[in-house]
Amino acid sequence: MRNLTPFAVLAALLAAFPGPSFAGSALKASRSIGAPVGFPSACSRYVWLCHDSTGRNISDEDAMPVLQRINREVNAGVTSASDRRLTGKSEYWSLPINNKGDCEDYALLKLKNLLGAGFPSNRLALSVVIDRRGNNHVVLLARLKSGDYVLDNLSGRVKPWTSTGYTFLASQNFHNKSAWQVTLAGPRASEFSGT
Repeated sequence: MRNLTPFAVLAALLAAFPGPSFAGSALKASRSIGAPVGFPSACSRYVWLCHDSTGRNISDEDAMPVLQRINREVNAGVTSASDRRLTGKSEYWSLPINNKGDCEDYALLKLKNLLGAGFPSNRLALSVVIDRRGNNHVVLLARLKSGDYVLDNLSGRVKPWTSTGYTFLASQNFHNKSAWQVTLAGPRASEFSGT
């Protein structure tokens, strides 16, 4: 998902409508924004992606081992490959194809597996970020009482969002799964906020 035009458009939108950078354990959303290219078609293919589902009430203590396990399993079971190579399209959000996929494909599989493990959908959200090398990237957020944690195909560990070094641009709404919100936070947030 590197240097794709749809995310350049997203960055331009964020710059045109600046929002604050937030610190703390949970990412704060400042306003609604259109979903990334590829997300709406994924919603039409995967009912679980854009509809609320109830899960079991899981404590932070019980949640973290499950998050770590699913992050490791998906990272180990999927080989990185571009959408163009797999589908011939520049941007196609799907579950991994023949155990291959790019960042959003890893994130989608982690989301599906966590929902299957009983996590409620209102504690999981996809997020578009700028990684440490300046590339567009998609990760999965898990919201626990202690804050938002990142499941990432570039890391074997589940980390608090503040420990990733990523700049968070926009995230799926935790309570309205088909909607997205600006979550401008992280080390490069001021570049996109116009401040």
